[in-house]
Amino acid sequence: MTLSDRINALSESQTIAMARKSRELIAQGIDIISLSLGEPDFPTPEPIKEAAKKAIDDNFSYYTHVSGYLELRQAVANKLKRDNGLDYTADQIVVSTGAKQCIANTVLCLINPGDEVLIPAPFWVSYLELVKLAEGKSVIVPATHEANFKVTPAQLKAAITPKTRLLIFSTPCNPTGSVYSRSELKAIAELIIQYPELYILSDEIYEDINFIGKHESMAQFDFIKERVITVNGVSKGFAMTGWRGGYLAAPLWIAKACDKMQGQFTSATCSITQKAMQKAMEMPQEATFGMRDAFKRRRDLLLSLMKDIPGFTLNKPEGAFYVYPEVSYYFGKSYGNTPIGNATDLCMFLADKAHVTMVPGAAFGDDHYLRFSYATSEEKLTEAMRRIKEALALLK
Repeated sequence: MTLSDRINALSESQTIAMARKSRELIAQGIDIISLSLGEPDFPTPEPIKEAAKKAIDDNFSYYTHVSGYLELRQAVANKLKRDNGLDYTADQIVVSTGAKQCIANTVLCLINPGDEVLIPAPFWVSYLELVKLAEGKSVIVPATHEANFKVTPAQLKAAITPKTRLLIFSTPCNPTGSVYSRSELKAIAELIIQYPELYILSDEIYEDINFIGKHESMAQFDFIKERVITVNGVSKGFAMTGWRGGYLAAPLWIAKACDKMQGQFTSATCSITQKAMQKAMEMPQEATFGMRDAFKRRRDLLLSLMKDIPGFTLNKPEGAFYVYPEVSYYFGKSYGNTPIGNATDLCMFLADKAHVTMVPGAAFGDDHYLRFSYATSEEKLTEAMRRIKEALALLK
């Protein structure tokens, strides 16, 4: 009963682990408020649901092209042109079972054993694990709270070696909500272009949840576009997490490689999901503004409530739906026989005592932080902060 070294080296997603803990506590009859998963609580927009129903009635129930229906890939290309000013053809688009599979496809297609991948921290939980699967080496580039959790070209340059093959980052960022400006992206692109074998995976899944203006894509710079893989999807902006629909746009040779990889793993994603995605791509970007504005109100509420909690050091997220406070003020304190040595300990204490779950910063590269998802109602956020404030007051 021996598992492979590959699976033994892989860590479980801590966001999924905390969601499971929430469900376990709820099953015990405990009133849990879960602020762990990055899952919008809004329903999928009606036009998208209607498109899926019609697809069922019209018998779109057969295998599709591995990369997705041509009409969908063209709709994605049209969306990228309309919203992002990016020129792609349909054969440069690969539709997958969520943006996570797009990232996995890319990493597995580009990374050989021993290749190095630059990953700014804080980072989304799966980046490191996908690099492990490819037998690459993650090189962590830490971004500071003072820099609003964004890395500089100088930091990246110091981390580049002859083995560096890929840079992976997200904007807006999970877990910090930080958003890179056009000038910041251009400065990074101007660095990366100096290294002919170095590529960029730009994770833009939170594009539609941006509180400071127009979303900026790395691939907008023509001089670097042929080395950029843009990843996006419908789960966050269109509240379609369970539909499992993501896409990437890439140079043709990379898109073909990802199609080949996906053909051996899953083939295409669900045909009905594809028809729902096509409708989402055809909807004007303004269709997402209502959810975006609701998230902004929740962010402002959560920040105002957290300011009344001693020891939470905050930045102001500019996108996504997370707040990422530094909580080391509580390290060294305890409650009875429960000592708090790091954010993971604090996270478990709050789950058990306040009945609120979130994700410790260890999942994102630094166990001095907690990630709170505010993809839930204002009422639940208010109650969650009340419970947390009361529980933290017990630590001495």
